[in-house]
Amino acid sequence: MKQQQKQQIALVLGATGGIGNAMAKTLMQRGWQVRALHRRADQMMAQDRSGIAWIQGDAMQQQDVIAAAEGASVIVHAVNPPAYRNWAQLVLPMIENSIAAARASGARIVLPGTVYNYGADAFPDLSETSPQNPATRKGAIRVQLERRLRDAAQSGVRALVVRAGDFFGPHMANSWFGQGLLKPGRPVTSVTYPGQRGLGHQWAYLPDVAETMMQLIEREDALAAFDTFHMNGHWDADGTQMVAAIGRASGQADLKVRKFPWWLLPLAAPFVPVFHELREVSYLWRQPLRLDNQRLLQLLGSEPHTALDDAVKATLIGMACLKA
Repeated sequence: MKQQQKQQIALVLGATGGIGNAMAKTLMQRGWQVRALHRRADQMMAQDRSGIAWIQGDAMQQQDVIAAAEGASVIVHAVNPPAYRNWAQLVLPMIENSIAAARASGARIVLPGTVYNYGADAFPDLSETSPQNPATRKGAIRVQLERRLRDAAQSGVRALVVRAGDFFGPHMANSWFGQGLLKPGRPVTSVTYPGQRGLGHQWAYLPDVAETMMQLIEREDALAAFDTFHMNGHWDADGTQMVAAIGRASGQADLKVRKFPWWLLPLAAPFVPVFHELREVSYLWRQPLRLDNQRLLQLLGSEPHTALDDAVKATLIGMACLKA
């Protein structure tokens, strides 16, 4: 009689966020048991019917993370401070808790990376070996975060970093697409675009990012103890292709495009903390930065990729900007 294979377990930190939610869905589709840590687990259990096992706890409490990760072979570290605030106080302690949990369980940590790590000496084409000399406070924290994962790999803690462009997708409210270009819950009448016409910008559709991470997880034997891969995602070569896709999805070929009010951020930053954070990363919209995915292609053969029009339509429906 054939022995039934034991179900694999993954702990997802940040399962209510965009990439955390996408990863939880993808893992479950592959037959994994998914646990998620939440400070109001009873509330999540009452309203969520996805199949996630919600566990009471806090990602800032090391013992909570260790307990939730018991028996897990993957820890998806997709938790971030809300609204970009308190990065210095929260980001590094949370990754240390995940490292402690991975050390106790033997799990591999999977981290969604960012382009904040890079400075002008690495622009415009970014590979996995590009120097990480960021010019921003947030970038310096992300470099420290990844360095701690790299250091932990020397003592047996495995980690995988997958870096991609600006996220968009059906469950991604905290993003440039969901808070900058458009407003959730409102019909599409215009787009507020942060970049300049003629400048390229890189986007990443959440289900594609999750599928890429999943395929890498499934190739565990081919991964280094600490490994990093870049995604190409959707490259908008001149800053008009994403707007045009939104126009096609909403049935408005002549969709009005407004300029993002960058001038307002310095004035409002003292009163609206998130504006200060947006101002710090404004450089990402003033120059074309592109992640090189050649290393990913060498391992996977191809990168998971949803057609732009399909991805944008699903995103608008998920944002309640368009009827299903």
